Amino acid sequence: LQRMLSIAVEVDKSPNCSSCKIADVIFPFILNIPLRSQREAFLNTMESQLLRCKLLDLLFQHSCDVPTTLPLSLSKILYFLSHSSVLLRYQDETATWQRWDEMLQYLSLLLLSYQNVMLAFPLAEHLWSSLNDRMDLIIQKAKPKLQDGDDISHLEIQLKIEDFISQMEQVLGQPFPLQIMEKLCMLR
Repeated sequence: LQRMLSIAVEVDKSPNCSSCKIADVIFPFILNIPLRSQREAFLNTMESQLLRCKLLDLLFQHSCDVPTTLPLSLSKILYFLSHSSVLLRYQDETATWQRWDEMLQYLSLLLLSYQNVMLAFPLAEHLWSSLNDRMDLIIQKAKPKLQDGDDISHLEIQLKIEDFISQMEQVLGQPFPLQIMEKLCMLR
């Protein structure tokens, strides 16, 4: 399935458009997967980094009280850290901190996928081009061009992480679990 999805993204003349269409179709099914392990298995085995970005973007947009119109960028990922809630279905009575742990896991996965997409598609406008049209750039090993929202400072990152920590402390009402702190350090 993952190989077929990856091929489906690439056979279209516009990988960006095809990945959006495929993500729109798959997204409702992801929302209905009851176990975290199943969701993670599906997302972690996804061969198309671009499709994974689109699905995780939809997942975070769905979990935001106020969705953003920012294009996918580092700024948008930081926005998700501050504005996402936990809205996925759970089969069992999963502890609140474990739900936030899953959200941070997906945020890290989105960041890694986004970085891989930016390396694979050096210029954002080439997401609209077919693989054949991108071959010259791949051969030339063109450097990625930063998006407007990719110019963020260490201070912005630190402030967003501190806001998240204070929000989590209010929600949990207890000391921060070690797993959450490890994921925050990895994300930072």
